[in-house]
Amino acid sequence: MTPGTYIPETYFPIVVFMGMVMAFAFGTLLLGLFLRPRNTYQEKLVAYESGVEPFLDARIPFPMRYYVIAMLFVLFDIEAVFLFPWAVVFKDIGFIALIEMVFFIVVLFIGYVYAWRKGALEWD
Repeated sequence: MTPGTYIPETYFPIVVFMGMVMAFAFGTLLLGLFLRPRNTYQEKLVAYESGVEPFLDARIPFPMRYYVIAMLFVLFDIEAVFLFPWAVVFKDIGFIALIEMVFFIVVLFIGYVYAWRKGALEWD
């Protein structure tokens, strides 16, 4: 590196790639701006969902139980994610891993019973 040059030569391909990415991004946005159809009319600008005009406000509050059920689903889905790799290598990891997995399942089962007793799984 000669005095006065502060950019290493190995960064040059990265700078070129970043320039190409930015040129592509802004180029496609500008191209879409010029080529898009401009024949908008009032009926076309109305909001709809799945081809049906909305009949209620989209900002209605959802009950908290929907969020609790979603969090419980994620929790027990993560349990399945941990169980599958453990089951694949079960013969290689030994008896201690079996005890650890039983403890893991017991803790999750206690959480399930707690959520059930609190009524978090009721859909009413």
